[in-house]
Amino acid sequence: MNKFTRIEEEFLQSIEEARIATSHEDIPHVKPVSYIYQNNVIFIATDYKTRTFKNIKINPQVSLVIDVYIPGKHKAVCIQGKAEILEQGKEFLEIYKMFDKKFAWVRNEPWKENEAPILKIIVNNKISWGLK
Repeated sequence: MNKFTRIEEEFLQSIEEARIATSHEDIPHVKPVSYIYQNNVIFIATDYKTRTFKNIKINPQVSLVIDVYIPGKHKAVCIQGKAEILEQGKEFLEIYKMFDKKFAWVRNEPWKENEAPILKIIVNNKISWGLK
C-alpha cells in the first residue's frame, strides 16, 4: 500500500468528486463518483445495479483520478487499486455515517445495510502533480 503525503491528503480531503475506471470484457467504463478519503483509503458509495458495481464483482482492479483543472495549474492525484465491497457491519456503518454527514444526497435518500454497497479502494499505486 502506498501512503499519501500530507499535501496529497489535504488535496483529497478538499475535493468531493472523483472519476472511477473499471472494465468488463476489456471495455473500459469511467464515471464520476462522490467519495470520502479516510486513513489512506478511498470510499465510494454505489448501487447494486450500476455497471461499476457489476464490473468490480468480476474484476476488482480500479483506477481513480481526483483533479482540479485550471489551465496551467492542473492538480491531480491518480490512483490504481483494488476495490473491496462493504455491505454491512461496523466499518460499513462508520463510513456510511461519514457519507451522511458530508453529502446532502445521502441524507435525502438514506439507505441501510445490504441496501447499497460502499466500495473500499485499497491503494496499490499513486501519482500526483501540481500540489504544493
